[in-house]
Amino acid sequence: MGKKELDLSIIVVSYNTEKLTRECIQSVFKYTKNIAYEFLVMDNASKDGSIKMLKWLSQKLPLTLIANFGNIGFGAGNNQGMEKARGKYLLLLNSDTLVKDNVLGEMVKWMDKHPKVGVSSCALKNTDGSLQGTGGYFPTLFKVFCWMFFLEDLPVISKLIKPYHPMHPKSPFYKGKDFFLKSHQRDWVTGAFFLFRKQVFADVGFFSKDYFMYVEEVDYCFRAKQKGWQVWYLPVWSIIHYGGASGTSELALLSEFKGIKTFFKKYMPAWQMPILRFFLKSGAFLRIFIFGKIYAKAFKEI
Repeated sequence: MGKKELDLSIIVVSYNTEKLTRECIQSVFKYTKNIAYEFLVMDNASKDGSIKMLKWLSQKLPLTLIANFGNIGFGAGNNQGMEKARGKYLLLLNSDTLVKDNVLGEMVKWMDKHPKVGVSSCALKNTDGSLQGTGGYFPTLFKVFCWMFFLEDLPVISKLIKPYHPMHPKSPFYKGKDFFLKSHQRDWVTGAFFLFRKQVFADVGFFSKDYFMYVEEVDYCFRAKQKGWQVWYLPVWSIIHYGGASGTSELALLSEFKGIKTFFKKYMPAWQMPILRFFLKSGAFLRIFIFGKIYAKAFKEI
């Protein structure tokens, strides 16, 4: 006889974030109410004591630890959790997040009432309470061009094109009236807090192995929407997200640029790839003068 299905499976990929991972898990345990849940934690060969800490937590909480022998990446780590999950819903939760109230329990109940919604996310906030930019719309050549040349930061352009990366709350042009404050449908939401139905997993399957880190959630939402599922951003709820705890800014840049190229290779006509590379390379070159040499490696490798 199989184990009973739970309301929620919380999937966390851990890599050298011992303190943050512990605080994240403990915050969920402290505040989550009225749902039955489990933790599935995939550790990607951390060297900072994470394994010992997670084994200790597994004795106290409904936590299953999978200790990998190397860093297999964000997508592959989450795939391990998806395969073992027993929840009606699955939540991909970054290890560098904190829950401050019953976000998980309330969002599960919201999903129960909205059966057409396959994927949802809440607002992400900095420790000072300010909003982070998160999610957006599927990339096209024009949207990538506007992203690379900062046109999507202009209010008129941003409203017209539904940009890949919507106007960031810290942008000098952002007035805080709509995009990050009102619930609405998007093309994709962030993998830092990625709540989806087990039925979506049955329809879509695993994260694509073509991505190591970044853009895999864009790809996943693309496939989910092809199956008819809605994707929603729900800022009624929020969590704290520290951001960048498991990797460097340079790694993040390279991974996102590589991920965009992979997305276009999979879903867009072949003639678009040289144009895409030109936009990415030009944008990286421009950013060297604005933000410094962190973009130099991206320029060389695009």
